[in-house]
Amino acid sequence: MLFKPENAHVNALFSLKGKVAFITGGSRGIGLGAAIGLAEAGADIAITYNSSSPEAMKELADSFAQYGVRFKAYKCNVTSKAAIETTTREVLADFGRLDIVVPNAGICIHQPAEDFSEEDFRTQMSVNLDGAYYTAQAAAKVFKEQKAAGTLDQGRIVFTASVSSLIVNYPQKQAPYNASKAGLVRLAACLAVEWIDFARVNCVSPGYIDTDMVDVHPPEWKKTWGQMIPAQRMCQTYELKGVYVFLASDASSYMTGAELVVGGGYTLT
Repeated sequence: MLFKPENAHVNALFSLKGKVAFITGGSRGIGLGAAIGLAEAGADIAITYNSSSPEAMKELADSFAQYGVRFKAYKCNVTSKAAIETTTREVLADFGRLDIVVPNAGICIHQPAEDFSEEDFRTQMSVNLDGAYYTAQAAAKVFKEQKAAGTLDQGRIVFTASVSSLIVNYPQKQAPYNASKAGLVRLAACLAVEWIDFARVNCVSPGYIDTDMVDVHPPEWKKTWGQMIPAQRMCQTYELKGVYVFLASDASSYMTGAELVVGGGYTLT
C-alpha cells in the first residue's frame, strides 16, 4: 500500500529535514543542481563522482557547508552493479539511513546510427540504463530493510530521464541515447507498480539545460535548438531544483510512476 502522510502545512510537506539523499553523478550539471535543491530543503547529501579530482570534491564539500547539512562524495562507476551496491551500503553506514535516491549519472554519444560501434552502444546503455537500474535496485533493497525495521515510511526514487524519451532530437544524431532515456521512463513506471509498498518511483525529464555538456556542441546546433524551443532560451540547472524537491518530498505523496517534463514547451511543438 502506498504510504499516506498526515495532513500538514504545505511548507512542512516540502521539507526534507532529517532525510538523506543519494545522487549519482552529483558533482556537476543537473545532478549538482538536484543535490543543491535537496540540501536547501534540509536533506543530508551523498553524491557519486567518476572523473572529478579529490581536490574538486573537497571544494564541493566546503560549498555545501552553507546549507547546514552533512555532505560526502563517493567515487563510483555506476555501470558496475557491485560498485553501486557497495557505495549504497557505505552511504547507509555513514549517514545512518537512506530516504531519497536520484539515479542521475548519464552520458550522451552523438553518432549516426549506422556508424554506432558495439562498444559505444554498450557504453551508452550501460551508463544511462543499466547504471540507473543498478542504483535503483540497490536503493530498493535498503528501502525494504528500513521499511521492515520501521525506520522508513517510503523511499523515494527520482530518475533523471530526458525530453529525448518523447521526441527525436535534431540536428544531432543520438538514437541510442534517446532509446536509453525512453527505456528509463518505462523502467520507472514498472518499478513504481512493483515497489509500491516501500518506494515511490518517478522521473524528471529535462529539456536543453545550460551545462558544460551542451557547451561542447557546435554553435549551429544550439542555434537550431533555440529556434525550436518555445521558451526561446535554455533552462538553468537551478530551475530544476524545485521539481526534484517536489518528487522527493511528501508534497507528491500520491504521485508514482510519473514523468515530469521540464522542457520550456519543447515537446509540445
